[in-house]
Amino acid sequence: MERIKTIGLVAHDARKRDMMEWVRANAEKLSAHKMICTGTTGRLIKEMFDTEHPELPINIELLKSGPLGGDQQMGALIAGGKVDVLIFFTDPMTTQPHDVDVKALMRICSVYDTVIVCTKATADFVIASPLFESAYESAKYDYGSYLERELRCD
Repeated sequence: MERIKTIGLVAHDARKRDMMEWVRANAEKLSAHKMICTGTTGRLIKEMFDTEHPELPINIELLKSGPLGGDQQMGALIAGGKVDVLIFFTDPMTTQPHDVDVKALMRICSVYDTVIVCTKATADFVIASPLFESAYESAKYDYGSYLERELRCD
């Protein structure tokens, strides 16, 4: 992963306010990186930068809304090595109609050793880490033996 990170930003409806407060508090640092956001979260973040921080250049890509496929788009980007850090403020108190997509995102982050953040406290630790501003070599797992086993089962 390069010094300039690609950061996925996702928030359930009940956590969008928390996400916006966190982005607002870290706007300057985030503006130095690329952001990829699901639907409404991304529009809110873009609006906030446009109105509150027009002096900061931002690189932001908007995906579809999470339940409409944005979570899956984010997962595909992670699998393709295009996302370095996923910050996903989840709502632990509400069942989501797309819970399987959320679980799939967490799983794909584990498969590709992608940083995944689900709480504000963890987001604070990650963005404050010296690794956030430097190059980092994440693990590259070899799933060849797993794939061979799967082929033999057919």
